[in-house]
Amino acid sequence: MSVSELYSQYTRVWIPDPDEVWRSAELTKDYKEGEKSLQLRLEDETIREYPIDVQSNQLPFLRNPDILVGENDLTALSYLHEPAVLHNLKVRFLESNHIYTYCGIVLVAINPYEQLPIYGQDVIYAYSGQNMGDMDPHIFAVAEEAYKQMAREEKNQSIIVSGESGAGKTVSAKYAMRYFATVSGSASDTNIEEKVLASSPIMEAIGNAKTTRNDNSSRFGKYIQIGFDKQYHIIGANMRTYLLEKSRVVFQADDERNYHIFYQLCAAGSLPEFKELALTCAEDFFFTSQGGDTRIEGIDDAEDFEKTRQAFTLLGVRESHQISIFKIIASILHLGNVEIQAERDGDSCSVSPQDEHLTNFCQLLGVEHSQMERWLCHRKLVTTSETYVKSMSLQQVLNARSALAKHIYAQLFGWIVEHINKALHTHLKQHSFIGVLDIYGFETFEVNSFEQFCINYANEKLQQQFNSHVFKLEQEEYMKEQIPWTLIDFYDNQPCIDLIEAKLGILDLLDEECKVPKGTDQNWAQKLYDRHSGSQHFQKPRMSNTAFIVVHFADKVEYLSDGFLEKNRDTVYEEQINILKASKFPLVADLFHDDKDSVPATTTSGKGSSKINIRSARPPLKASNKEHKKTVGHQFRTSLHLLMETLNATTPHYVRCIKPNDEKLPFHFDPKRAVQQLRACGVLETIRISAAGYPSRWAYHDFFNRYRVLVKKRELANTDKKAICRSVLENLIKDPDKFQFGRTKIFFRAGQVAYLEKLRADKFRAATIMIQKTVRGWLQKVKYRRLKAATLTLQRYCRGHLARRLAEHLRRTRAAVVFQKQCRMRRAHLAYQRARRAAVIIQAFTRGMFVRRIYQQVLMEHKATILQKHVRGWMARRHFRRLRGAAIVIQCAFRMLKAKQELKVLKIEARSAEHLKRLNVGMENKVVQLQRKIDDQNKEFKTLSEQLVAVTSTHAVKVEKLQKELARYQEGHGGDSSLRLQEEVESLRAELHRAHSERKILEDAHTKEKDELKKQVAVLEQENALLKDEKEQLNNQILCQAKDEFAQNSVKENLEMKKELEEERSRYQNLVKEYSRLEQRYDNLRDELTIIKQTPGHRRNPSNQSSLESDSNYPSISTSEVGDAEDALQQVEDIGLEKAAMDMTVFLKLQKRVRELEQERKKLQVQLEKREQQDGRKVQVEQAKNELDLDQDADLAYNSLKRQELESENKKLKNDLNELRKAVADQATQNNSTHSSPDSYSLLLNQLKLANEELEVRKEEVLILRTQIVSADQRRLAGKSTEPNINARTSWPNSEKHVDQEDAIEAYHGVCQTNSKTEDWGYLNEDGELGLAYQGLKQVARLLEAQLQAQSREHEEEVEGLKAQVEALKEELDKQQHTFCQTLLLSPEAQVEFGVQQEISRLTNENLDLKELVEKLEKNERKLKKQLKIYMKKVQDLEAAQALAQSERRRHELNRQVTVQRKEKDFQGMLEYHKEDEALLIRNLVTELKPQMLAGTVPCLPAYVLYMCIRHADYVNDDLKVHSLLTSTINGIKKVLKKHNEDFEMTSFWLSNTCRLLHCLKQYSGDEGFMTQNTAKQNEHCLKNFDLAEYRQVLSDLSIQIYQQLIKIAEGVLQPMIVSAMLENESIQGLSGVKPTGYRKRSSSMVDGDNSYCLEAVIRQMNSFHTVMRDQGLDPEIILQVFKQLFYMINAVTLNNLLLRKDVCSWSTGMQLRYNISQLEEWLRGRNLHQSGAVQTMEPLIQAAQLLQLKKKSPEDAEAICSLCTSLSTQQIVKILNLYTPLNEFEERVTVAFIRTIQAQLQERNDPQQLLLDSKHMFPVLFPFNPSSLTMDSIHIPAYLNLEFLNKV
Repeated sequence: MSVSELYSQYTRVWIPDPDEVWRSAELTKDYKEGEKSLQLRLEDETIREYPIDVQSNQLPFLRNPDILVGENDLTALSYLHEPAVLHNLKVRFLESNHIYTYCGIVLVAINPYEQLPIYGQDVIYAYSGQNMGDMDPHIFAVAEEAYKQMAREEKNQSIIVSGESGAGKTVSAKYAMRYFATVSGSASDTNIEEKVLASSPIMEAIGNAKTTRNDNSSRFGKYIQIGFDKQYHIIGANMRTYLLEKSRVVFQADDERNYHIFYQLCAAGSLPEFKELALTCAEDFFFTSQGGDTRIEGIDDAEDFEKTRQAFTLLGVRESHQISIFKIIASILHLGNVEIQAERDGDSCSVSPQDEHLTNFCQLLGVEHSQMERWLCHRKLVTTSETYVKSMSLQQVLNARSALAKHIYAQLFGWIVEHINKALHTHLKQHSFIGVLDIYGFETFEVNSFEQFCINYANEKLQQQFNSHVFKLEQEEYMKEQIPWTLIDFYDNQPCIDLIEAKLGILDLLDEECKVPKGTDQNWAQKLYDRHSGSQHFQKPRMSNTAFIVVHFADKVEYLSDGFLEKNRDTVYEEQINILKASKFPLVADLFHDDKDSVPATTTSGKGSSKINIRSARPPLKASNKEHKKTVGHQFRTSLHLLMETLNATTPHYVRCIKPNDEKLPFHFDPKRAVQQLRACGVLETIRISAAGYPSRWAYHDFFNRYRVLVKKRELANTDKKAICRSVLENLIKDPDKFQFGRTKIFFRAGQVAYLEKLRADKFRAATIMIQKTVRGWLQKVKYRRLKAATLTLQRYCRGHLARRLAEHLRRTRAAVVFQKQCRMRRAHLAYQRARRAAVIIQAFTRGMFVRRIYQQVLMEHKATILQKHVRGWMARRHFRRLRGAAIVIQCAFRMLKAKQELKVLKIEARSAEHLKRLNVGMENKVVQLQRKIDDQNKEFKTLSEQLVAVTSTHAVKVEKLQKELARYQEGHGGDSSLRLQEEVESLRAELHRAHSERKILEDAHTKEKDELKKQVAVLEQENALLKDEKEQLNNQILCQAKDEFAQNSVKENLEMKKELEEERSRYQNLVKEYSRLEQRYDNLRDELTIIKQTPGHRRNPSNQSSLESDSNYPSISTSEVGDAEDALQQVEDIGLEKAAMDMTVFLKLQKRVRELEQERKKLQVQLEKREQQDGRKVQVEQAKNELDLDQDADLAYNSLKRQELESENKKLKNDLNELRKAVADQATQNNSTHSSPDSYSLLLNQLKLANEELEVRKEEVLILRTQIVSADQRRLAGKSTEPNINARTSWPNSEKHVDQEDAIEAYHGVCQTNSKTEDWGYLNEDGELGLAYQGLKQVARLLEAQLQAQSREHEEEVEGLKAQVEALKEELDKQQHTFCQTLLLSPEAQVEFGVQQEISRLTNENLDLKELVEKLEKNERKLKKQLKIYMKKVQDLEAAQALAQSERRRHELNRQVTVQRKEKDFQGMLEYHKEDEALLIRNLVTELKPQMLAGTVPCLPAYVLYMCIRHADYVNDDLKVHSLLTSTINGIKKVLKKHNEDFEMTSFWLSNTCRLLHCLKQYSGDEGFMTQNTAKQNEHCLKNFDLAEYRQVLSDLSIQIYQQLIKIAEGVLQPMIVSAMLENESIQGLSGVKPTGYRKRSSSMVDGDNSYCLEAVIRQMNSFHTVMRDQGLDPEIILQVFKQLFYMINAVTLNNLLLRKDVCSWSTGMQLRYNISQLEEWLRGRNLHQSGAVQTMEPLIQAAQLLQLKKKSPEDAEAICSLCTSLSTQQIVKILNLYTPLNEFEERVTVAFIRTIQAQLQERNDPQQLLLDSKHMFPVLFPFNPSSLTMDSIHIPAYLNLEFLNKV
C-alpha cells in the first residue's frame, strides 16, 4: 500500500500535544508524497496545518479503527505505537472502568483509587480453571495461568509485580496470594494459606509508610515463595526482603510518615499492657513528627494495630515476644527524643543523667543507663600500640544515634521476617513453588540519592530479563508456526548494567572509596568522571561537580553523590552494640549476637535472617578490622544476583502497575504520568518488539468468518478455508512481506489488519449505498404513485361536487313551485276545517252534557248496588273465615297432639332399634305386644260398657220413679202448686239462661285466652325462629370471617412456612454436604495415615468400620406430641425449666390455658348463681316434683340395669362369636369344595345376626320388666306420701287440662287398685306378661316424657349459650371500640404499630387454637392407629393361623398336589437369609452390582430385595439383623459411590434405589399417612414389630449426599461445554463476526478444535442424563429438581462469563443467546420438564440477552431497560453496558452519559453488592413420598444376581 492510500481524506491520525501528549485529528484532503504539510481537522472542529519534515518524511501516527478501540489486549491493535496504547488504556479505564489490560505477556494494572467488587470469592471461582485468554484481563487470570503452568509443566513460576510507589503493587501481590490460598487450599489442618495471608498485615505495619505518592507505600522489596506438594496444595511459604529504607526511621520528608508500626503503637499506648512503654501521641516524638501530619484520612491506627497483633498471634509469635518487639520499637522512639547538649568547646557533648527518654530507652532494652549515656557521646579508637577514648561533636553524636536507631530497626525487621518464615515453614517435601515478587519500580525525583540508584539498578536487571523473555517467546511462536525467522532488533540494556556492576563500575568505585580512610563523595564523583566519561550511558552535568547522570532504559536520571559513602558504609559503633549485646532481655541480646564481628555493620532487611538462603558466589573475605567490610551496595548486588538466578529458573509472569494521577483521585487519568510510567515499565518496549515482527495474528477460521465479505462468490465454492484465505490475501495485499501463512495462523505486519478493516468497511459501505439507493428510489416511486392517485381522486370529487350542486339547484326550484301550491291549498283547507270543527264542537258539548247527566244517575245506582254486594260478601266471608280458623286451630292442635305422640313413638322406636334389620325382625314382637294391648283395651271396654249399661238402667229406673213421684205430687197438690211450679220453672229457666250466658262468657274468655296463648305461642315461635336465624347468621358470619381470616392467614403462614422450610431444608442439606465432605476428608486422612504407618514388611488391611452407626442414632423427640396444656406442663417437668423457658410455644400454650381456666371459672360462677335461683324455685315446687323424682329414680335404675345387662350380653356375644368362628373353621376344613365354603359361611353369619337381633329384643323386654319391678317397689313405698297430695299439680304436659275432681279421685283410686294388684303377681293371666307389658309401656311413655324434657332443657341451655356468645361478642365489640377510640388518639406510626401488635396477638391466639386442635386430632389419630394396628394384627394372626391350619390339612389330605406353582402362589414377599450370608448379600447386591445388569428388570430391584430381607427380619422380630443389614447396606452404598465418584450412571442408579428403599420403609411402616394409596395386598406387607423412623432419616441424609454427588458429576460434565455452546458457537450461521485478538488467543476460538462444543452437544448430554435417570426409575420430582439445578448452573456460568468477557457483549451474542435459550426451553417442553422451574432460573440470562439487543440511546431506552431487567442487579446491568462492544463500525458504543442515566434510575434498588452469580449454589432438594404400585410377591429375582442363598417365605 502506498502512502497516498493510507493518508487519504477522512483518515484519522495522532499528533503530539503538550497537554494531552497525543491528540486525534482527521485529514481534510488526500496527502500526496512530497507535500510539506497535512491539512487536519481536530476534534473541536478547528482546522490546523501540520508540518512534515521532508528529509525524514515522518508522517503522524495512524489511528486504529473504532472497532479496535477498547481491546483487552494491546497487541490486538493494528497500529502499534504509543498513542494507540495510551488511548486504548484511557478508553478502557475511564469509559468502561476496566483497570486491567493485557499487553502481550504483561498485565497492565491501573490503580483506580477506589474499592471495586471484582475480588470476591465468586470472581475467584469464575477464573479458576479458565485459560488466560478466555476471560477479561484480571490479576486472577495471571495467577491462574501461573498455577496451571506449574501443574501442567511441573515448573516453578514467578509473578513479577512492579511499578511506582502508589501504583498498587502490594495490593496486586496480595490478591495473587489470596487467589492461590483460595484455589489450592491447604494439604493439612495447619491453615498455611491463612498464615500466608496473615503475614501481609505484619509486613505492611513494619515495612510500609505514607509517602507523598501513596498512603501505604512499601519501602522494601519482597519475594514470597509459596510452596506446593504433588497435589498442588499449599504446604508452606518463604519470604525474602530487599533494601529496606532504613533512613525513614530517623528522617521523613514533608507530608510523609515513618513506618506504620510506630503510629499504631502510639495509638495503643493507653492500653494497660503498654503502660510501661511510656508512650504518648505520635506528635511528641521526633522520629514520628518530622513529616507534619501524623494521621492518614480514613485510617484507624489503633484498629490496624489490633489486626497486627492478631496476625502475630496467628503466626505463632508468643505474647512475651510481642511485648518485647513493641518494647524495642518504643525504645527507638525514646532514643530519638534523647536531648544531646553541646559543650562550649564544640568538640564534645553530653546527655543529662535525668533525661527520662534515655531512662525509658535503657529500661525498655534492659541495658545499663550509665554505659549508654557515656558511649552515646564517646567512641573508642584502637591503634596498634594503644586504645583511647575520644569525645564526639554534636553532629557526630546525632549521626551515631541515627545509625543506632536504624540498625536496631533493621535487626528487628530481619528477626520478624525470620519468625514469619519459621511460621510458614513446613517439614513436608516441596514439589514446586510460585514466587510473587513485589518490588519497587523505576524512580526519578528532583533529588536522587543512593536508594534511587539501587532501585533503578534492580529495574535495569529486571528489564533485561523481561526483554530476553519476550524475545524468546516471540521466537518460539514463529518457530511453532514455521514462519521464517528474521532477527528483531530490540533494546539491550547490558551496557548500562555493566556500567553499574562491572569491574571498576560505579559500585566497585563506591566500595573502593569507602575503604579509603578519608574518602569523600566528591572524590568518588571525580573518579566516576575520569573512568566513565566515554561511556554512552554516563554523563556529567554541566553545572555540578558532585552529580552524575546515568542513561537508563526508561529515562536519564541525575544522581547527587552527597551521602552515597555514608549510606553505603552504614556504620554503627562497636561500644553501643556491645551494650545491647549485654541486655538482660534475651530477644534484644539475640538480635545483635547473630554477627560474628564485634563491631557489626548494618545489613539489609532480611540479610540478618537465616531463612533467606542467599549464598555468595565467591567466598567472603575476612574482615581486616572491627568494621564491616560488606557494604550495602555489595549486599544488594549479591541478593539481586540470587534473585535473578531464581527468576531465570522459573517461568515469569509480569504485572505492571500504573499510577493514573498523583492526586489519588478515583478514575482520573493523567496522560503525562501514564506515558512516563509506560515508558519506564517496559510496556512500550513490548509493543515495539511486537510491532517489529508480525504483531497481528489470526486463525484461519476467524479470518474467514471476519473477512468472507471480501471473498468472491466463485471462491466460496472451495471447501478449503486455508486456500480461500491465501487467494484473498494475495489479491488484496500485493506486498508478500506484509503477511505470512503459518501452520494454524496468518501473521500480519502492523497496519495490515486496519487496511483489511478499511476494505471491509468500504465493502459494507458500498453495499449499504446500493441498498439505500434502491430503497430510496422505491420510496420515491411509491410517493409519486400516491400523489397521482390523490390528484385523480381530488379531481373526481370536485367534478362530482359541481354536478351535484347544479342538480340540487334544479330540484329546489321545482320544489319551491310545489311548495307554494301546497301552501295555498293548505291555507284554504284549514279555514274550512276550522269552521266545520267549531260547529261540531258546539254540538258535541251540548249532547255530552245531557248524556253525562243520565250517566251519573245510572252510575250512582250501580255503585250503591256494588257497595251492598261487597259489604254483604265481606260479612259472609268474615263469618266463614272465623269458623274455618276455629276449625283449623282445633285441627292443628289435634294434629299436633297426634304428631307429638307419633314423634314420641318414633323416637322410642328409633332409640330401641339399632338398624333397619333389627327393626324389621323385632316387628313381630311389637305386633304381639300391640295385639296384647288391643286385647286389654277390648276387655276394659267391655267392662266399662257393662258398667255403662248398669248405670243407664239404674238411671232409667230412677227417672221412672221420679216421674211417678211427680205425678203423685201433682195429683196431690192440684192447681196451686202449678203456679208455684211454673214460677220454679221460670226461675230454673232464668238460672239456665244465666248459666248459659255465664257458660258463653266463660267460653268466650276461654277462646280469648286460647287465642292469646296461640298468639303468644306464635310470637314465641317467631322469636325462636328469629333467634335461630340470628344464630345461623352469626354462625355463618363467624364461620365466614374465620374462613376468610383463616384462609388469608393460612396463605401467609403457608408462604412463610414454605420459605422457612426451604431455608431450613437448604441449611440442613448444606450440613449434610459438609458432613459428607468431612467424612470424605476423614477417609482421606485415614488412608494417608495407613500409608504412612505401613512398614516394608507389613501391610494392614483397610478398616471396614464406618461412622454411620453413630449417625443412625438420631433423636426421635417430636414436639408435635405436646397436645394440651397439661401435656405442656408435663413436658416442662420432663425437660427442665431452662429448656422449657426457651420453648415459646409451650409458654404461649400455658398462657392460653390460664385464660381458658379463667373463662371457665366465670362460666361456672354464672351457672352457680343460676343454680341457686333454680334451687330457690325448687323449694316452692318441691312437693309437685315427687312423682318426677320417682320417674328419675326409675330412669337411673333402668340405665344401671341396662348397662349391666349389656356388659353380660357383650361377654356372651364374644363367646358366641368365638364358638361360631371355630365352627366355621371346622366346617371349612371338612368341606373339600372351595366354592361352597363362602356360602355356608355367609349363611352362618346371617343366622348369627338374626340370633343377635332376637336376643336384643328379649333383652329389652327383660330390662323393661326388671325396671317395672323396681319402680313398683318404689311406688309402694311412696304411696302413703302421695295420697294427701292428690290435688297437687304434676309436671306432665297434659296436667294443665281441666279435670273434674271426682274424675281425678276415681282415677287415683283406679291407679291405687292397679298398684295393689301389681303387688300380687298371681292375678296376671298366663305368665303375667300382659301386665308387665302394660307397665312397660307406661314406663316407656314416662321415659319419652323425660327425654322430651331433657331436650327442652338442652334447647334452653343452647339458647342461653347463644345469648352468652352474643354477650361475649358484644363485650369484644365494646373492647374493640374502646381500643379503636384509644388508637385514634395515637400518632399514625403508633396506630400502625398498635394495629400490628393487635393483629399479631390475634393471629397468635388463632394459631395456638389451631395447633391445639391439630395436636388433639393427631393424638386421637395415633390412638386410633394403635387400636387399628392391634385389631389388624389380631385379625391377621387369626387368618394366618386359619390359613396355616388349612394348608396343613390339605397337605395331609392331598399328598401330591403341592407343586412349585402352588409355592410361588403362597410367596408372602419376604426373603430369608442367614446371618453369615449378609456380607455376600451386600457384595452381590450393592458393591459389585453394575447398573447394566438390571437393564431388563424392574427398576430399583435392589431396593425391593433389601426391603424383603428387612421385612423377614421384622417378621421374626430380629432387631440385630435389621440393624446390621441396614448399616451394611448404607456403608456399601457409600463405598460404591466413593469408588465411582465420577460415574453419573452409577450415582443415579443408587440415588433411585436409595429413594425407593426410603419409600418402601415409609409405605410399609404401618403409618396411615403413608398407606393411603396401598392396596389390601400391600397392607399385608407392612412391618409388624419395628419402627424404622430413625433409619428413614439416615437414608434421607444419604439420599441428599447422593443427590449432591449426582449434581456435582453432571455439572462437571456440562461446565466445560457451557461457555462454548452458549456464547461462542454460531447457532445462527453468519450472525456473529470475529474481532481481532491479540497475544492471548482464546482457548476455544478454534471451531475445529477439541475444546469446541455446540448447543446440540449440551442437549445430547442432557438427553443422556434424562434417559439414564428415567430408565433407572428415579422419581420424576427428583428429575425435575436435577434439571432445575443444572439449568441454574448453565445460567450462572454463562452470565458470569458474559460479565467477565468484553468480546461476547455484543448484539449478535444477544441474538445467539436468545436462540440458544429458546432451544433449551423447547427441549424442556419436549421432555415434559417445563414444570420444574428451570426456565425461571434462566431469567437473568434471558434479560441479559435482551439487554444486549435493546436500543441504548435515549432516556426512554434507559427507562425500558430498567423496567425490563428486574432479575439483574444494578452492577450487572452497568457492567454489561460497560462491556458492550460493537462488532462492526456501523454499530454505536454505549455512551457514558447513558450509563450514568441508568445508574441514576436504579439508585432506589437495594440490590446485593455481588457482581457474579454463585455457580456453586445448590437448591435444597425435596424427596416427595412416591409409593410403589408393585407388591412384593410379584417381584422376580434374576438368577444372574447370584442370590440363591435367599429363601422365599
